[in-house]
Amino acid sequence: MAKQLDYHTIREIFTRFQEADPEPKGELEHVNVYTLVVAVALSAQATDAGVNKATRDLFKIADTPQKMLDLGEDGLIEHIKTIGLFRQKAKNVIKLSRILVDEYGGEVPNSRAALQSLPGVGRKTANVVLNMWWRLPAQAVDTHIFRVGNRTGICPGKDVDAVERAIEDNIPADFQLHAHHWLILHGRYHCKARKPQCPTCIIRDLCQFEDKTL
Repeated sequence: MAKQLDYHTIREIFTRFQEADPEPKGELEHVNVYTLVVAVALSAQATDAGVNKATRDLFKIADTPQKMLDLGEDGLIEHIKTIGLFRQKAKNVIKLSRILVDEYGGEVPNSRAALQSLPGVGRKTANVVLNMWWRLPAQAVDTHIFRVGNRTGICPGKDVDAVERAIEDNIPADFQLHAHHWLILHGRYHCKARKPQCPTCIIRDLCQFEDKTL
């Protein structure tokens, strides 16, 4: 775990991220907030590309909780069977859709607690939805952010909760809205787990990672 970087270094890092990609976007395809919730819930232990491939046709016929219930669990499984843990995920999507219809009038609630009360929706999923749909500066820490945060010193922490707090505590407020997207994309395409792309990294001179590739 790297030492926590200071304010000025972090500001320079995120200034560079912003200059390279002013409006970073999540890569999960969705048509409304309900399909975003479903897509993020399906993405656990799966790639965004794999989820998008499975949901492209699904969301054409089931883009509301009621339509998903009408499709049914077996119908849903047919669409998502290429995704890992698809049976459990299908059960969760049907259950959360039922709760949204029965308790929220078919609308997706926008508090973290209400979102986390839905089956298959954890804190990370709730934070993604709050950030991407309602533009709340919520930090969804995944494996990419955990790796980047601890390698670089941007937001080190022993677990995902500690890393989330480090982001909120140390990254300047004007970068908070897009912080988790910049970190995810940096981890996905540059600071990779096995072969980090250090020679072409835009923050190489500011990063504390001791095993940089040449």
